[in-house]
Amino acid sequence: MARILVTGGAGYVGSVCCRQLLAGGHSVEVVDDLSTGFADAVPLGAIFHQLGIEDQAALSRVLAAKPFNAVFHFAAKASVPESVINPGPFFEANVAAGISLLETLRRHGIRNFVFSSSAAIYGTPQTVPIPEDHPKQPVNPYGESKLIFEQILEAYAVAYGWSVIAFRYFNACGAGDGWGERHAPETHIIPLLLQTASGRRGSFEVFGTDYGTPDGTCLRDYVHVLDIAEAHLLAMRNIGQTGFRAYNIGTGKSHSVTEIHEAAERISGKRIAIQSAPRRAGDPPVLCASPLKLLHEFGWTPTHSSLENIMAEAWNWEQHQCKQLFVEGWRSSATS
Repeated sequence: MARILVTGGAGYVGSVCCRQLLAGGHSVEVVDDLSTGFADAVPLGAIFHQLGIEDQAALSRVLAAKPFNAVFHFAAKASVPESVINPGPFFEANVAAGISLLETLRRHGIRNFVFSSSAAIYGTPQTVPIPEDHPKQPVNPYGESKLIFEQILEAYAVAYGWSVIAFRYFNACGAGDGWGERHAPETHIIPLLLQTASGRRGSFEVFGTDYGTPDGTCLRDYVHVLDIAEAHLLAMRNIGQTGFRAYNIGTGKSHSVTEIHEAAERISGKRIAIQSAPRRAGDPPVLCASPLKLLHEFGWTPTHSSLENIMAEAWNWEQHQCKQLFVEGWRSSATS
């Protein structure tokens, strides 16, 4: 079994991948500065180091203590709307800090690298479903930062003989027993809808109802985070081959905002109030993956990614969070 260093392992996707790596018998160490992650999301069994990937001295101490077979890189800033109004921190975190990480790894002789990329690198698609060789024309700084880092990784693979796998996620979602999406602030559609259903929010904003789609709202490909984690486990069997390889992680089927809203009402049994709002800058009308390359080369299948399963698990997670907030509020009032 392998020793894996996971950057951003206290975040949503990173922490779930850590869980699955540990379940697969791998040894996991996590590096995360907790700027957006949560220490309690790091699963038991993983060694946690609170530090930023740009801290070369601290990271070198971690790398010098024990050898690692590969690095899984999840650490990033990942909000499309925020990147449009404040792009600087996205290039700093996703590109500049990423280069610092790569140089530290290179000094320690690590050459196997799995990168958490994004469908945002494609921009507005010319072909749907989107294949990996589709033109790359990001329409927001977040997507641009991910594309730049992919290009850097390809250069490292050529120059230094690295083995690099880039996974281009579409819409990661879903939950499990005691874990799920937790962002501050929350910007993702499924938790926002379900927080409205549970009463934590007054209404849900639909950004744009005049797109050239069947119902006028954006279409997205929703893939369960456990299926994303499975792709990373399969990567361990395929890593070591010199060069840069990129794979979409999606289902090949897209759902509109309206469809997700209806599914959230159906699963929760609640009426969810919505408000129409103008389009957000940087939002393509359609994003839908062609996952054929991943299916054919890795034997991957999205077994958890039916919409009903995703919504049911996310609703269970939202109810769990509501109970936790109630308990915390009760304890706070009891001690005040």
